[in-house]
Amino acid sequence: MRGYFLRRFLLIPPTLLGITLIVFLITRVVPGGPIERALMEARMGDAGGGGAASRADASRGAISEAQMQMLREYYGFDQPPVKAYFIWLGKVLRGDLGTSYRYNEPVATILFDRLPVSLTYGAITLLLVYSVCIPLGILKAIRHRTLLDNLTSALVFVGYAIPGYALGAILVVYLAARWGWFPMGGFRGEDFPDLTAWGKVTDLAHHAVLPLICYCIGAFAFVTLLLKNQLMDNLAADFVRTAMAKGVSFRQAVLRHALRNSLIPLATYFGQSVTVLVGGSFLIEFIFDINGMGLLGYTSVVDRDYPTVMGVLLVSSLLLLLGHILADVLVALVDPRIRFK
Repeated sequence: MRGYFLRRFLLIPPTLLGITLIVFLITRVVPGGPIERALMEARMGDAGGGGAASRADASRGAISEAQMQMLREYYGFDQPPVKAYFIWLGKVLRGDLGTSYRYNEPVATILFDRLPVSLTYGAITLLLVYSVCIPLGILKAIRHRTLLDNLTSALVFVGYAIPGYALGAILVVYLAARWGWFPMGGFRGEDFPDLTAWGKVTDLAHHAVLPLICYCIGAFAFVTLLLKNQLMDNLAADFVRTAMAKGVSFRQAVLRHALRNSLIPLATYFGQSVTVLVGGSFLIEFIFDINGMGLLGYTSVVDRDYPTVMGVLLVSSLLLLLGHILADVLVALVDPRIRFK
């Protein structure tokens, strides 16, 4: 097993190399890059000067070749795409992710500033999902087709059918904008530094209620139904019936025999959901104006902030690869029959 995981770790660098190379080359050929955006903003600024001559120059888009070359050098477009990629890769290996076009700050600094926000929401989401869905899935499997199972299934299916970002828009409109029960968005209030310790906790919780509902709603449905279906299949298996025929109680048959096999798919899903800890959700963070990794990735794509795009992609891809390895570890811990060779 040690050799298997060693090979998996050794595959991370070439995989990251391929992912970042593809996306980097795409940023070099996609229209509407940072140079075009800078030219458009400059022309709009000249046209807004009010003079007829300036508007005429702006409409002609007059710019010298020397100025264009300076723009290419500033944004790193003066080199061939492959050479520019290896220049960027060399900087990454030295710990330099570049400088953001939009914020004019090091990308690494921006990522570390946004990381705690997404980490907080992601950790709370995983904690809520697994602490609630595992007992609920067990209860639904044991009491299949009862009133409790039917009512919870209706709620679960409704939650599964509503995307988190769509629910977020509804919650913002009604619970925040119209009724004023919750803040419109943000991670904390403007007066947060002046609050007491308990006031800070209350403020953070007040701001976190609506986003956490949107984060959890889809995962709640998926994890609950996944565990219920797996547990029902295992309860009907021969090894559980044999254990009960030998005198094992139903409670022990569920918790000691059937449940352990039913946790294997959840272990796989947990490893893949690690990216939620840092990556967050683009649309949910955009709707609630949460300055996390998700909103950073969204704005960097919209603003053609390619160094930030590459930084977010690098962190997210690395976490996804590590999450797959973590999923294999959890599966091996849950099911002792699995041996990775």
